[in-house]
Amino acid sequence: MTSSNLFREGISDAVGFIGGALAGYWAGKWLGLNIFSAGYDNASIGGILLVGLGGGAGLHLARFWRSKQKAKHHDSDPS
Repeated sequence: MTSSNLFREGISDAVGFIGGALAGYWAGKWLGLNIFSAGYDNASIGGILLVGLGGGAGLHLARFWRSKQKAKHHDSDPS
């Protein structure tokens, strides 16, 4: 694997994770869950859970996208 491919993999993983975590954060805010509330009440734990699930889902989506790009590239490669 070349350094260009490793860089692309790292960037896509980071973008997927951060994007998913932000989506989870804003979904929590929309539902009234604040991860920054004082103490660990149910709303805070629910918000933290949504951020974690969103980050994991975003990372999974980025890896799925990358595998589809690789498959598409191999299908169009004449060699």
